[in-house]
Amino acid sequence: MTALAAILAVLLAAAVVAWRRERARRFAAEDAHGEELSRQRGLRERDLREQAERTAALFDRMVEGVVVLDGSNSVRHANRAAGALFGFVPPAAGRSLLEVIRHHEVAAVAARLDKESEVLDHELRVEGPGPARFFQVNALALRDGGGRYDGALLVFHDMTRLRQLEAVRQEFVANVSHELRTPLSLIKGAVETLLDGGKGDPAALTRFLEIIDRHADRLTLLINDLLLLSTLESGRVRLFPQPVALRPSVQEVLDDFQVRARERGSRLANGVPPQLAARADPERIRQVLSNLVDNAIKYGGEGGEVAVSARLLGDGWMELSVRNDGPCIPVEAQGRIFERFYRVDKARSRDQGGTGLGLAIVKHVVQAHGGDVRVESAPGSGTTFFLTLPVSGQE
Repeated sequence: MTALAAILAVLLAAAVVAWRRERARRFAAEDAHGEELSRQRGLRERDLREQAERTAALFDRMVEGVVVLDGSNSVRHANRAAGALFGFVPPAAGRSLLEVIRHHEVAAVAARLDKESEVLDHELRVEGPGPARFFQVNALALRDGGGRYDGALLVFHDMTRLRQLEAVRQEFVANVSHELRTPLSLIKGAVETLLDGGKGDPAALTRFLEIIDRHADRLTLLINDLLLLSTLESGRVRLFPQPVALRPSVQEVLDDFQVRARERGSRLANGVPPQLAARADPERIRQVLSNLVDNAIKYGGEGGEVAVSARLLGDGWMELSVRNDGPCIPVEAQGRIFERFYRVDKARSRDQGGTGLGLAIVKHVVQAHGGDVRVESAPGSGTTFFLTLPVSGQE
């Protein structure tokens, strides 16, 4: 029995040792499993956090304004674009939609989502202290698992620039139509008169043929200016810059206008220093000077003076100016004088001829050279146009 008891004791001890080892192994395995779960949980949390940060960053960098609402139409989140469009500080969480955007039409769009799943391409006009702004609004209803309304997603696309361009296009078409209609009507009237028997009178024949010739030239000039302006505005114009001695170039233009200046009793003065040269396209600069001198003679005072001068500005730039001593341009018109077809005095401008595109061409030619153009005009001081050009020898 003693030997048997000893054997049992040994076996029991071995079993206890084995059990302890197994328990230790199991505890170690459980600890390792727990650590792995904890590590995996940490990794998932980190991934979710990074994904949320990326989503938030993308959301905040969207060009469109985005507002997310909860079930009571209070703001859950709004991005920076929405804040910039409507003048509030994102994320604006917890505030009502009407409090944040302050426009009843937007609140009405959100209210529709209680019954509709989405509202697409809703146009919104917002009046303010400045010009009106236009938005396209798209809205999507958010619903819970039971299909109940749980909020909304509103996306605002700023259409203001597009509407402004559309207005410019419409104005441009209207202006071109008007400018074409006048000479065409005169040409057609002259032709009809000749066909009705006017061609039998030599004096009448000559007079009406002169009308046709003059207004055909006017149409040609308008079409050429339109084509040139289109090329300039598109950035497709090719310049061939080279040193241009300004005084002789100015004198050539003044010589071309001597007859017209004498008809107005105007004096033409070239005050450009002999040594001054610009780096520019000679043909384009001649075009700029011709437009400015032509305008100065047209709108200057009879018996007055048109003076062209220039000076160095430093840093590789020079300033050229064309001045007349006629009536001043009203302040409200000075900001628009370089627009296509804009005329301060429409009746007088059309009587004087021209296409209404000259100053717009001047602006775009000068800007194509990297310079700028401006006007100064005041009662008793006449009107002066200034333009900047690079000096020859400077890149």
